[in-house]
Amino acid sequence: MQRLLDGLIKFRQKDYEEHKALFSKLKRGQQPHTLFIACSDSRVMPEMITKSLPGELFVVRNIANIVPPYKDIHQDYVATTSAIEYAVKSLKVENIVVCGHSNCGGCASIYLPDEILNNLPDTKKWLELAQNVKRRVMGHLKDESDIYQREWLTEQINILEQIKHLLTYPYIKEKYLNKELNIYGFYYMIETGEVFIFDYETGEFKLSN
Repeated sequence: MQRLLDGLIKFRQKDYEEHKALFSKLKRGQQPHTLFIACSDSRVMPEMITKSLPGELFVVRNIANIVPPYKDIHQDYVATTSAIEYAVKSLKVENIVVCGHSNCGGCASIYLPDEILNNLPDTKKWLELAQNVKRRVMGHLKDESDIYQREWLTEQINILEQIKHLLTYPYIKEKYLNKELNIYGFYYMIETGEVFIFDYETGEFKLSN
């Protein structure tokens, strides 16, 4: 906790002073250009990865960067769906990024047996949203004993599945088809700092940096 308290002081003395004019501009509102949907993993820091300043990203974080498919009325997942709705309808973001990452514990957890997940009932229910990811991975996997290939496939296919879910939202699909909204898939490698972006034309994740 002391590190956090020390950080507050350093922020006020250094970062705030450096961007004082920006904070003053932001005091009465925000106009972020991007909705950034990321995993809650402590190793993933959207603003650091993209070198973004305050006011640029509207960030939604949850286990395994999941987007619940659209329903007329959501009762179980409103923390995520309401943030998506607000970003697109009210803030009118220009871009949506779904960002997955290497060594994702959430993605790995969809393969855990029930005797483990039963001790995490909320997590278990949330990960039910990724069951189609699991099915797709097992259909692609040549060697089920290759845990590393399964991990890599799951993390990347999960990004594509969440993009698919985004397009079930009528207001997102309309803006996307009218070219008023861009949707991107990012895959972040923690150990190398590399970020791969999905190329819709080739169907591959390509290194961006």
